[in-house]
Amino acid sequence: MNQQKSYHSSFILLTTLFFLLGFITVLVDSLIPRLRELFTLTYFQAGLVQFAFFGAYFLLSIPASYILSKIGYKKGIILGLLTMALGCLLFYPAASYRVFGVFMLAYFILAGGMTILQVAANPFVAVLGSEEGASSRLNLSQAFNSLGTAIAPAVGALFILSDTIKTEDEIALLTDTAKETYLLTEASAVQTPFLGLALFIVFIAGIFFFAKLPKLISVKTTGTYIQAFKQKNLMLGVLGIFFYVGAEVAIGSYLVNYFLDMNLVSLITKNDFMKSIVEGILNTGITESDNKAIVGVFVVFYWSGAMIGRFAGAYLTKIMKPGSVLSIFAAFAITLILISINTTGLVSMWSILAVGLFNSIMFPTIFTLSIDGLGKLKPKASGLLCTAIVGGALIPPLYGFLTDKIGFKTSLFFIIVCYTYILYFGYLNSKKTVVS
Repeated sequence: MNQQKSYHSSFILLTTLFFLLGFITVLVDSLIPRLRELFTLTYFQAGLVQFAFFGAYFLLSIPASYILSKIGYKKGIILGLLTMALGCLLFYPAASYRVFGVFMLAYFILAGGMTILQVAANPFVAVLGSEEGASSRLNLSQAFNSLGTAIAPAVGALFILSDTIKTEDEIALLTDTAKETYLLTEASAVQTPFLGLALFIVFIAGIFFFAKLPKLISVKTTGTYIQAFKQKNLMLGVLGIFFYVGAEVAIGSYLVNYFLDMNLVSLITKNDFMKSIVEGILNTGITESDNKAIVGVFVVFYWSGAMIGRFAGAYLTKIMKPGSVLSIFAAFAITLILISINTTGLVSMWSILAVGLFNSIMFPTIFTLSIDGLGKLKPKASGLLCTAIVGGALIPPLYGFLTDKIGFKTSLFFIIVCYTYILYFGYLNSKKTVVS
C-alpha cells in the first residue's frame, strides 16, 4: 500500500514536469514577434530559434542519458530543472543588452534542461507500475504536456504580446530617446515573465530535492549503447519518433499557408459558425483582422486535439494492446490527410486539423513500446529516442521544399509516408507479448 502511494505521488510530481515542458515550449513561441523587433532579426535568424530547440535534443539527449546513468534519475531531474532556470535567467541580460547570441545561448540552455527532463521523465513514468500499463501512464502524463501547450498561448498573449509591437519601419521613425524607451519596454516584457518562470522552476526543483522517489531503475548497471543499438525494436522505435515528430511539426508549421493557399478566408467570413469562432478568439471583428490571423485561429484545434486524444488514449491503451491503438490512430491520420488532399474548402480544412487528434498518443506509445522489456538499457534507450526528436528540424524543411516544387496537396503524400511507417511499427508491436 505504501509503495502504491509512493508511485501515485511520484506520478503526480512527474506529470507536473510534462505540463511545465509543454507550457515553456509554446510560451517561447510567443516571443518570436517581439524578438524580431527587439533584436532586429531577419526571418532566417528568427527561424534559428526553433532550430536551437530541436538542436538541443539532437546534441544533448545521449549525453543526458550518460549523466543520468552516473547520478541517477532524481538528481538528473533536479539538474534538468536548474539548467532550465539558468536559461530563463539568461533571458534578462539577453533582452537588456539586445544581443541575439546571448538569447540563443539562453534558449539552447533552456532547451538543454528540457532535454534532460525528457530523457529522465519518460522512462521513469513508464516504470511506475506494471509494464502493461506503461503506455496508458505515459499517455496520461503527456496529456498534461498538451494542457501546458494549450494554456501557454493565452499566457503569452496576456503577458508578452499584450501591447502593440511596432514594425521595424515604425521603430526607425522614432527619435533616439523614444526608440530607447520603446526597446527598454520591449526588453521588460520579455524579462518579467521569464524571471518569474525561473523562480517557479527553482521552486519545483526544491520539491524534487525533498521528495522521496522510488528507485525503480538501477543506475549502476545501465548497459551500453552498443547493446542498445542491437535492440531491433528500439531502433525501429527511434525511426518512429523521428517520423512522428517531423510529420506533426510539418503539418502544424504550414497550416496557415495551406489554408491561405486554398483561399479559405472568404469561406470562413461567409460561414456564421466559422466567423463566430474567429471573432470569439480574436475578440475583434473579422473584417478588422488580417487574413493570416483569421485562418491561424483554427490552428489551435490541431494542437488542442493532441490533449483530448491523449486523455482518451490513456484509457484506450489500458483496455487494448498499445501497438493496435497506435496502428489504428496512424490509419485514421492517413485517411484524414487523404481526405484533405482530395477535397477543397472547409472539408479539406477540418480533415487536416483533425489529424492532431490522432497524433496525440503517438509519442508516448512509440516510446513505451520501444523501451518495453529493456531493463537496464532504458536510460540509453531514452537518450536515443529523445535524439530522434530532431525529426522536427529536418522533415518540415523537406516538406516545404517539396511544396515549393509540387504544391501543398501533392507534398502531403510525403507526410503520409511518415504515418505509414508509424502504422507499420504499431502493427509489429500489436502482436508482441509484453515483457515484465
